[in-house]
Amino acid sequence: MSTTLPWGRRYLMCPPRHFGVLYEINPWMRTEVTVDSDTAFAQWERLVDALQAAGAQVEIMPSQPGLPDLVFTANAGIVDATPDGSGRPGRFVPSHFRHPERQPETAVDIDWFARRGWKIERLPDQLDHEGAGDALPFTPEGGRTVLVSGYSFRSDAAAATALSQLLGIPVRLVQLVDPRLYHLDLTFCPLDGRRAIVAPSGWDRYGRKVIEALVPEPLVLTEEEALSFCANSVVVGRTVVMPATPVRVGRQLEAWGFEVVECRVDEFLKAGGGCRCLTLALDVRLSPEPAGER
Repeated sequence: MSTTLPWGRRYLMCPPRHFGVLYEINPWMRTEVTVDSDTAFAQWERLVDALQAAGAQVEIMPSQPGLPDLVFTANAGIVDATPDGSGRPGRFVPSHFRHPERQPETAVDIDWFARRGWKIERLPDQLDHEGAGDALPFTPEGGRTVLVSGYSFRSDAAAATALSQLLGIPVRLVQLVDPRLYHLDLTFCPLDGRRAIVAPSGWDRYGRKVIEALVPEPLVLTEEEALSFCANSVVVGRTVVMPATPVRVGRQLEAWGFEVVECRVDEFLKAGGGCRCLTLALDVRLSPEPAGER
């Protein structure tokens, strides 16, 4: 059996007290659609419970009036954590949001991390990049961690070079081509050192080759499966918390030794967000270890 992900046991989440579909910046959002606030909060709490039951810790960022999408903490930025007691601060690269509606979130995100001692490192002002929504690490068994970075609808291709220089990590670019799958985390879900859920219908030809070369055993989704947002799942060890579980996908995950937990987040799907969108892993470590730590 493959090793588990080296991250995914600690998450940042934001309660949906001010969540709603107040503008349209992706194909799923319709302002005429009403969000049931009570149902949204209940679904969010069930997701928190599911993650904690799987063994993860959850930290809370307070919600803010006028920032309905702050709940989607995956878009806050990119985390480069350090082990507790190491004496070196973790680093946080805040997002540069393309859409003006979301740009005020950045100051809130920076404040949360800075108050807790994280070192803030900024991308160049002219580059758009939407954090862990468009960048997820994959660590091949016995290999070096690679950051897979999506670009097109929300993030710039040139941000990959800046991220590689800031974080000291190889970055592999994947162009997103389906506006319904507007973030990388709707098409790519690392499971362990050999496997990932992938939705190649959302990538260009070169992007497909990048993932084929990186992931030895992909669980390849059909277009219909991808549009269920099942790749937008949260992995805690051998538990996969999914917003929807197509039968074939669930069977394959179980055959690989994963426990599948379905956690419906239908109210958040109205804004184009699933389970992973609602979480930001705080224990992702991207920086190469110093020689003395190997």
